Amino acid sequence: MHPQLSVSRRTRSTPFTSRVEAAGVKAYTVYNHMLLATMFESYEADYWHLCEHVQVWDVSCERQVEIQGSDAYRLVQLMTPRDLSKAKVGRCFYLPLCDTDGTMINDPIAIKLAEDHWWLSIADSDVMLWAKGLATGMQLDVKVSEPDVWPVAVQGPKAEQLMSRVFGAQVADIKFFQICPLTYQGPNGPVSFQVARSGWSKQGGFEIYVDDVAAGQHMWDELFSQGADLQVRAGCPNLFERIESGLFSLGNDMGYNTTPIEAGLTQYLDLSADIDSLSLTALRDQNPSKRLMGLLLDSPSNITDNAITIDGIVAGEITSLCRSPRYGVYLAFVLCHLDVLGNNLAVEVSTSSGTNMGKLCELPFDFAALGLEPIK
Repeated sequence: MHPQLSVSRRTRSTPFTSRVEAAGVKAYTVYNHMLLATMFESYEADYWHLCEHVQVWDVSCERQVEIQGSDAYRLVQLMTPRDLSKAKVGRCFYLPLCDTDGTMINDPIAIKLAEDHWWLSIADSDVMLWAKGLATGMQLDVKVSEPDVWPVAVQGPKAEQLMSRVFGAQVADIKFFQICPLTYQGPNGPVSFQVARSGWSKQGGFEIYVDDVAAGQHMWDELFSQGADLQVRAGCPNLFERIESGLFSLGNDMGYNTTPIEAGLTQYLDLSADIDSLSLTALRDQNPSKRLMGLLLDSPSNITDNAITIDGIVAGEITSLCRSPRYGVYLAFVLCHLDVLGNNLAVEVSTSSGTNMGKLCELPFDFAALGLEPIK
């Protein structure tokens, strides 16, 4: 039995916490000093429901670091090695944020609301403090703050159908990683919410950036009343689904001791760009010592040690792990030590029945190439 989580004012609830608890949440984690649900019925039951129907998630913990002012673009560009010089208003961008050593600080979704107005929808670390420090130290003309914005995600294959019932047919016009204001008829009249086609799953869906609590709570209730025939349920980011989909978690799979090159995020880097970025020099000169890879293990036994070995020598560490409900095998992310790994893909994994052999692979998982077919 796990110890209880003591919740105080330092562990903030959200405008939707009472609704999440009424829906039967069974487990929380703490994310950006806020409560984030991690399970309702069970990890596997939640997984299948997400993949087959539609869920409403309270992801208020995705705090917005708001950057406004004439130097807003300059500050955001300093924080990331991705070239944003041609970024358009109304678009979302996945951004590795890196320090002068090239290591990861965060990996938010950056949202360009206007030429002088950005949101960084952050993962679990205190980006606002870093942004304020840079702005002050470099005397930039910006205001850095955390606005009262409470994201709600609608995820799953029926997400667009449900969103269209609540927001209208214009939902279908929102392209992937596009964001635009949509009108919602709240209890006190119409309000405008920023809505993006995005979310921390590969099942499709939207994120609604709620900045009016009363209207947001009314919207939450309407999503459920309008989605009864779609089997709508309260949900949350699902461990099984994110591993199958190759979605990395800051603090688990990468962090302050990992560069985006080592985490396999090179497609989000512009190492040859002529931009003013704090991390570019270090990243250009980097000789990676680690690499994030996938692990496949076809074993009925539980994995008992996060270390993977080659001839008894530790070659890496499992960072995230699940037994896939869809494929019936263990899937994991492994941060490998390149000096030990060499060209080896076969590794030893400790299980409850002894040492088994696992196979390393590229990420995201290519299940067809790995010879895996769904068992359900």
